[in-house]
Amino acid sequence: MFIATLVGIFKYNELPEKYGPFVQYKASLDDKTIKEDENIAILNISGTESYHVIFLDSYKNIQDIKGELEEVDAKLNYSSQKILEEHL
Repeated sequence: MFIATLVGIFKYNELPEKYGPFVQYKASLDDKTIKEDENIAILNISGTESYHVIFLDSYKNIQDIKGELEEVDAKLNYSSQKILEEHL
């Protein structure tokens, strides 16, 4: 199992360029139109060169996020979980 660590929470219009392709890919999977002021959490998946994108407005609680991460064989680390809980 991989560990997911929070890189940061960004507004879409302030998102660092290197995360753009990951956000666009996740939006296409979710059939989502991204709003400019939408809060997006970027998680680094340890042991890979991949990032997991979380559109925070799409989740009701931390359990929803944890469930999604389990599907990709990842687990949220403790400090990242606490930060995300505050933003939900």
